[in-house]
Amino acid sequence: MAREKDADGTVRGKPAHHPGTEAKGPTRAVVIVPVLTRQPRGDDETNRPRLTRSADARHDEAVGLARAINLDPVHTAVVTVNDPRPATLLGSGKVEEFAEIVKANDAELVIVDHPLTPVQQRNLEKELHAKVLDRTGLILEIFGERARTKEGTLQVELAHLNYQKGRLVRSWTHLERQRGGAGFLGGPGETQIESDRRQLQEKIIKLKHELETVRRTRDLHRAKRKKVPFPVVAIVGYTNAGKSTLFNRLTGADVLAQNMLFATLDPTLRRVRLPHGTPIILSDTVGFISDLPTHLIAAFRATLEEVVEADLVIHLRDISDPDTAAQAEDVERILADLGVDAGDAKRVIEVWNKIDLLDEGNRSRLLADAADGSKGPPIAISAVTGEGIDALKAVIETRMAGELEDLTVTIEPAQFGLVDWLYRNGDIVSRTDNDDGSATLSLKATQSARGEIESRLRRKNNG
Repeated sequence: MAREKDADGTVRGKPAHHPGTEAKGPTRAVVIVPVLTRQPRGDDETNRPRLTRSADARHDEAVGLARAINLDPVHTAVVTVNDPRPATLLGSGKVEEFAEIVKANDAELVIVDHPLTPVQQRNLEKELHAKVLDRTGLILEIFGERARTKEGTLQVELAHLNYQKGRLVRSWTHLERQRGGAGFLGGPGETQIESDRRQLQEKIIKLKHELETVRRTRDLHRAKRKKVPFPVVAIVGYTNAGKSTLFNRLTGADVLAQNMLFATLDPTLRRVRLPHGTPIILSDTVGFISDLPTHLIAAFRATLEEVVEADLVIHLRDISDPDTAAQAEDVERILADLGVDAGDAKRVIEVWNKIDLLDEGNRSRLLADAADGSKGPPIAISAVTGEGIDALKAVIETRMAGELEDLTVTIEPAQFGLVDWLYRNGDIVSRTDNDDGSATLSLKATQSARGEIESRLRRKNNG
């Protein structure tokens, strides 16, 4: 989309035309990206300043979010806000200007890529004569459209109700009506807004009970997996970092993978056998995003427990994105909220995806800089082309089953049932068939596999 920048720093997008959408097309939307001039505060614990995203990156992400639910951004604007207004966030002049833009473009929806208070949202809707969604509301709409499982649907509904509970004043026109009644249904004098809030609270309690049932079921499944000791490896990362593409590459699955924000929402688990036979459970999780609403994280905690319980976490980064450092910081902050230390090199592997989009000079420079870091060099891959995937599998297997060891075993004729297992769980270097009918195998196996091999041989001998 072509954009023009005014003297005051406003970036304007020209209305986009999409052929074939005149008869029945997506909802026409105006996207506003407010950029507050005040620097964001540092973390409460470390007082480390948060990385600031570029205006262009925020603009592109906001447009991507809008298109993720089939909206047509007919006009976009990045607006510098020096003095946020309590009533409308934006100044009165900008509000009037956008009202004209909404009217001229026949837009039905205005997206404000910033959290809005209920009062700000209500006032903007009155002034702009269009429905207004803030960043939280837009993310909730996307999640609601992407949810496929019962658990995902329940979690989205719970988050949406918690979000909507404080905005009833905007959603109804009859809230000041009083209703009579008897008993616990609300006596005389209960206003409609109190009644609506009570009904919402009852729905929230009901959903929490249903989600608790889902959580118990998930705990049972997790307990069963622990009885068969397959380590769990979870892939996390900023939305659109390529998690589903990597998941498909490692598992051979066909999870939806598109160049779209939040292309997948519900977690997917698959069993994978690594090159030297180590079995793992690989988990693809929902993508993270900056300023992810707190109540949304709380609603999805049951799903995100797969990350908390994982033996190994792959932090996947889109290294081709100019804002990759800020995205990584957002992911690390959410992981910290879940109790996962992203700086724990023994538990978290940093993987740089989409290196096929970098030129050789940038790739070499980035890898050289990363090698000097405290967490060690990241693993550079391309989930699309397959570059670096073998190295990633090797690192995962080393973390899960130990380093490869050289091993020589002699299999007696009565033990030949183990030969097939050895070929599947080790890297056979050579095999010698002896005159007495036995076979001597030289192989490379992980520390974990070596223990299993020795245990199986002992059982055969004792048997």
